[in-house]
Amino acid sequence: MPISSSSTLYCSALGIFLAAACLLVWLSLGVGIIGQDGDPANRMYFGVLAVGFLGGALARFRPRGMAHAMFATALAQALVTAIALAAGMGLPYSGPAEILALNGFFIALFGASGWLFRRAGRTSGQHINRAA
Repeated sequence: MPISSSSTLYCSALGIFLAAACLLVWLSLGVGIIGQDGDPANRMYFGVLAVGFLGGALARFRPRGMAHAMFATALAQALVTAIALAAGMGLPYSGPAEILALNGFFIALFGASGWLFRRAGRTSGQHINRAA
């Protein structure tokens, strides 16, 4: 039985999310995205991941709900970035450009995952209501 394009899109989106989540845990615990290793500010990233995993569970892992969960995860990542920059966290080890670049990378990954989930939902016939 051939694999449908919706399942390929869904698997790609899920793979991007899981890879980004693993990389986010590794970087935040291992070297520290904000400041140096062990900086308590890096704990905020567990909230970002909680948004993704809990959102996915609440959506019962359906493409439409997963798209919303990934966009919410990207928004949570952006919120952590804004908090870190506004509070001057990470200095002198992590400057604003480094914090923006690293977090922007994760925002892009979570956004790409959401976009792929959205496309998987449309391909499978589970359309996202554009009015919402």
